[in-house]
Amino acid sequence: MLRAEWLDRLARVMQYLRGDHAFAQLIRFALVGGSSNIAYVLLFMAMNGFGPLVANIVGSIVSTVIANELHRQLTFRAAGRVGWFTAQWEGGGLALIGLLISTAALAGLEFWAPGLGEIAQAGAVIALMAAVGGMRFLALRGFVFHEGL
Repeated sequence: MLRAEWLDRLARVMQYLRGDHAFAQLIRFALVGGSSNIAYVLLFMAMNGFGPLVANIVGSIVSTVIANELHRQLTFRAAGRVGWFTAQWEGGGLALIGLLISTAALAGLEFWAPGLGEIAQAGAVIALMAAVGGMRFLALRGFVFHEGL
C-alpha cells in the first residue's frame, strides 16, 4: 500500500512539473541552467588546450545556444510559437545583458568592499547570480517565449 501511494504521489509531482505553471517552468529553467553549466565546464576542459580565453568563449557561446534551445523546447514549450533564430537572438541578448550586469556588480563589490572575506564573497556571488538568473527567467517567460506570441 505504501509503495502504491508513493508512486501515485510521484506521478502527481511529475504531472505538475510537466505543466505550464510558473513554478514548474522555474524548476525546468533551473534544470536546464544546471545542464548548460555542465556543458560549459566540459567544453571548457575540452578546449583548454587552445587557452583559457578561447575555452571560455567557446564554452559560453555553445552552452548558451544549448540553453536557449532547451528553454524553447522544454522550459517554455515555445517551439511552435518562437523560431530557433529568434530564441537564439533574444535569449543570447538576455544572456549578454546578464553577463554585463553580473560583471558590473562583481566589479562594484570589489571596489566598495575590497576586504570582504571569501565566504562573504561567495555568498554575494551566489545571491547575485540567483538574482540575474531570476531576472533572465522572468524576461524569457514574459517576453521571449510569452504564450501570447
